Order: sequence, then structure tokens, then C-alpha cells
Amino acid sequence: MTVIVRDLRPQDPADVENFTRARHLALPHVLWTPAGVIHRTLHTDPAAHYRSLVAEEDGEVIGTAQLGLAHDSPEAGQGYLNIYVRPDRVRRGAGDLLVRTAEEHLAAHGATRLFSWVLDEPHNRAFAERHGYRAGRSAHFLRLDLRNGTLPPRRPLPPGVELRTAADFAHDPRPFFELDAETTLDEPSDVDTEFTDYEVWVEENWKHPLLDHALTTIALVDGRPAAFSAAHTDGTGRYATAMTGTARAFRGRGLAKLAKNDSLHRARAAGCTEALTGNDAGNEPMLAINKWFGYEIRATEVRHVRELS
Repeated sequence: MTVIVRDLRPQDPADVENFTRARHLALPHVLWTPAGVIHRTLHTDPAAHYRSLVAEEDGEVIGTAQLGLAHDSPEAGQGYLNIYVRPDRVRRGAGDLLVRTAEEHLAAHGATRLFSWVLDEPHNRAFAERHGYRAGRSAHFLRLDLRNGTLPPRRPLPPGVELRTAADFAHDPRPFFELDAETTLDEPSDVDTEFTDYEVWVEENWKHPLLDHALTTIALVDGRPAAFSAAHTDGTGRYATAMTGTARAFRGRGLAKLAKNDSLHRARAAGCTEALTGNDAGNEPMLAINKWFGYEIRATEVRHVRELS
């Protein structure tokens, strides 16, 4: 049995499908679709030096990696590599080869600090530590049963507040970009993110094939975008919250909860049967909101970091 690591072939539908399936088997708490994998591989800003890798054993894809530089961070030299091996194909050397290939690529492009999400399970954490990574912050994967669960009822909107969808901004998404950029600055993370290039944001986020414009809700206050809940869907009934946030001037008024509740109601009406989301373990306000909706924690990841000499 021989394991090799190579780049994903985005023009090969079978290769993309195998990558997607391997990712889903390893991390079922996230939406993985061939269209999403292709989009990220082909349309991530070139400054990220992004790569999608596969570990292949005798023609079978058994592991995957997504890696790049944090090009939208104000601090240079920060890279990321997220490695996942199929649970039924571990201990065959795929993870080791993926890590080595990813680290060599990132170091060659100036990375000095590497971040990696690792499932909070003993063998995964031991693997990360063995490769020189130390544990940091945690994040939870959460799930809500839309088919059998009970959503909080819709409530009357406060004076001056209206709810719109991303589709209403199709002619000019810049106001949505500005809201996303402001809220992302305050998102808990080891790596600060700044959306400063509108055209890059449009290509990477607005045009992302999973972004459901009809289910993404934006709350406006006196006509100004104030809060939003961005929705991803995969066409099979699965829905995921990509981001929920409120502009600083409008926080403390329950607008994010209004926007997310509206999006979830729209999703259920559209036939979605389960809702997924993720939260930093220290983001207690958002965790409380999701508990209010009925989300339950299904798994946890731990962010690991390694300093390169």
C-alpha cells in the first residue's frame, strides 16, 4: 500500500467528488459540496497561495488538506492548514504526508506561524502535538433539527426595523460587504481578519455557490444595514449559518437574533431539515442565542498553533 500526496484536480469531477466525500466522512458537521470545493480552490485570492491537497492510497482518496496564507489579516506570515483523514483510513501515513507537504508550501511563501483546527479527540490532539503544534482556543459544532424542532415564533419588528434578504442587494451588495467587514473585525479568532478589498469579497464570498441569497437575512434600521445572518445551503436539505453579526452602533438590541430567526424560518419553509453552525467556545452571547433556538453541541475542535523557526 503506497500513499502519495498531490494537488486536487478541480477540472476532474470524480476527483472533486472523492475529495468532498472524504471531507464529509471526516467532518460531517460542515457543508461540503463539489461546487464549494471547486470555488475555494479556483477563486481564493492569489495572495493566499491556497492549495487543496489529497492523500491517495492505491487510487483511493483517503485524506484531504486545505491550506494557505491568511491574506486578509493585517499581520503577515500567518498560515493555516486543516488536515482531515477518513476515520476508516487512519494510521496509514496520510496525515503525516499532508502536514509535511502543507508546511513546506507555506514556509516557502513566508509563513512563520501556522494554525490548524483539530477535532477534540485524543488521537487527533496527540497527532497535532507530535508534529509540534500546541493547543489554543476551542470552537463548537452545533446542530438544530429543523424538521422536528420548534423554532421561536416570529415577533413584531421594533419601530424603524425591517428585514430584507441578500437577494434584495443583488444590484449592489456593497452595503452588505461593509456590514460583513465591520462585524468580522470583532469575530473571536487567533487571526484577525480585515475585509478591505470589495472585489475580492465579491469573488470569494458573495459569489460563493453555497451562499443562499434568498435565505440570508439582513436587518435594516431606518434603511441602514445593521445586522445579518448569512445562510449556506447544499441542496440536500442541510442549512448552515456562515456568519451572524451586528454593527457596533446597533448592538444590544436583539437584531442578530431577529435576523437569524427570520433566516431559520425561511429555511424551514424552503424545505431545509437541519441547521448547522459553529461558535467559538468563548463566545457566550452567541452560544446563548443558539441555545435559545434549540441548537445542541455535537462536536468540538481545538485550534492548534506552531511557530516556524
